[in-house]
Amino acid sequence: MKKEEIGVDPGSAGSVLETFLQRDAKGPHGMLAFIIAVLSVSLSLFHLFIAYSGAVEAHAFRSTHLAFILVLAFLLKPLGRKSWRDPINGWFLVDAVCILLVVFIQIYTLYDLDAFIFRRGDLTDWDIRLGTVFLILLLEATRRTVGWAMVIIASFFLAHTALSDHFIGILFGPPASWFTIIDYIFMRENGIFGIPLMVMATYIFLFILFGSLLVQSGAGRFFINVALALTGYRVGGPAKASVLSSALMATVSGSAVANVVTTGSFTIPLMKRIGYRPYFAGAVEACASSGGQIMPPVMGAAAFIIAEFLNIPYLKVALAAFFPAVIYFFSIMVQVHFEARKRNLATLPREELPRFWDEVKRGGHLFLSILIIIGILLAGYTPMLAAFWAILALFGMSFIRRETRLSPVRLLAAMEDGARKAIPVSVACAAAGIIIGCVFVSGLGLKFTNLIVTIAAGRLWVALVLTMFASLILGMGLTTTAVYITVAALVVPSLVEMGVVPIAAHLFAFYFGLVSAITPPVALASFAAAGIAGSNPMRTGAVSFRIGLAKYILPLVFVYDPGMLFVGDAWQVLWGIARGFLGIYALTITTEGFLFSRVGILGRLLAAASAVLLFYPRVETDVVGVAGLILLVIFYKLRERLPSKEVAA
Repeated sequence: MKKEEIGVDPGSAGSVLETFLQRDAKGPHGMLAFIIAVLSVSLSLFHLFIAYSGAVEAHAFRSTHLAFILVLAFLLKPLGRKSWRDPINGWFLVDAVCILLVVFIQIYTLYDLDAFIFRRGDLTDWDIRLGTVFLILLLEATRRTVGWAMVIIASFFLAHTALSDHFIGILFGPPASWFTIIDYIFMRENGIFGIPLMVMATYIFLFILFGSLLVQSGAGRFFINVALALTGYRVGGPAKASVLSSALMATVSGSAVANVVTTGSFTIPLMKRIGYRPYFAGAVEACASSGGQIMPPVMGAAAFIIAEFLNIPYLKVALAAFFPAVIYFFSIMVQVHFEARKRNLATLPREELPRFWDEVKRGGHLFLSILIIIGILLAGYTPMLAAFWAILALFGMSFIRRETRLSPVRLLAAMEDGARKAIPVSVACAAAGIIIGCVFVSGLGLKFTNLIVTIAAGRLWVALVLTMFASLILGMGLTTTAVYITVAALVVPSLVEMGVVPIAAHLFAFYFGLVSAITPPVALASFAAAGIAGSNPMRTGAVSFRIGLAKYILPLVFVYDPGMLFVGDAWQVLWGIARGFLGIYALTITTEGFLFSRVGILGRLLAAASAVLLFYPRVETDVVGVAGLILLVIFYKLRERLPSKEVAA
């Protein structure tokens, strides 16, 4: 087999734009594809223009962004049809009415924006009517793009705010008038057009667009082939390549399922080829791909919102999140190595793999655009400027090699794809704004904080467990961003009040909003990987839970000792990072039952005890935990060298 037989080629333009180019433009679907493509590209150009010229008036900018998004949502997620490509039926009239209403309300808002803003607190009947209609339109778009769970939760908070005198217990309180609700949620930049949508429109959209441009330029091929060149010939090479390429793909996509589909369609068959069991291969890819949202510099959408909530530079959030993410990927890498050693799996011959320097010459220039983002952020500029200049640099550098060149079709396809990917995130942010606005108007957030503090009775671990379960349950029906925003509004303040460092409290909620992707019974990343691997979805999900255990443990560790988040002096930071690596390594020995050879029950118990002691932030427990781990390593290293394998532990 020649080395060219293992590798990934750049994807085609794909998308709605390609559909339009391949179909008869005079037909209804061709015209619909043309409209969707024009609107999507226009939205991308609008954001690039704002990034270049400077932000416009807040409400005008955010409402225009959301108007584009809602129109595209109604076109791409039609009523009564599974896809916009299906034959048009009578339900299209409902979609058309929704679109016309969105456009009319946006014109009504912008026609005399100064007067619209001046009427805050003194609304007209038209303001209340159109605000109500807009809420209904937003909830319908949320149902189509995010799901019923988000609609039900947002509707509950609206109903509670308006009818809180009909509730009991902690939910009882004075009701707010519909006038007040519309004034706060629709007219002001506190509800729908608040921080989540602001961050989405200002920062996140540009990074999504940047990721789409990277994909169209062939970055996916570069990341996967480089990972294969570095790790493919080693023990468990394809699995390690899956972990490494997924970490690199984190700079392109913040979606766990998207990462699974992008890298998993290639790495999972390779893992199966050398002997990994299908469900294990799928679980590795699911865990690695779900780590994309915690890996700087881009991370998932919620990271930008964390920065806004804490009023700190995004770079500080990325820096705080860096080592927990590295430790997480380290834990997966160790587990796939142990599994390969346990099963004596074959390795891939070097001659079948891509060559590292050939791949660097072919696509290494694409990675420079990511370094530009880091450099601009380090220089103190905003993420908006960083993304804008990175996009321009990527476009220019794509012409260095013919195979990475962003042709007009690829460029327009990337703009259209970026806009489409932004739809569910933008809608979720706007719907989450409803929740935040209602929590503020009703005072429910303060009540929840007091309730958790009361239930915990000074016991931080109780508050953490409550937060963990709330995030896990919400994560089964909401997007990561929506989960984080909801928990940040309701629960995180109570953790801060109990003494948790703010960045640690927010990252705790962020992490547990992510783990639902690999946590049965609703483990979307695991199920997507199982489809590629041809394995049982629930078994793949169960193994994903085991392989991704570090993502459940690390938040608890950095809450009690935020050293690994770069909080504290140099010694606290260095030892916090070291403790994280050592503790996770000990935990991995426990779950895999392997070190240099198979580890018996006593050895696994010692490894588990060492992990627990290392996770507990005390000098004496650290000393004992390190000693136990060293003893374990020495024993099994010596055992491996003995000619007889009869030594047991």
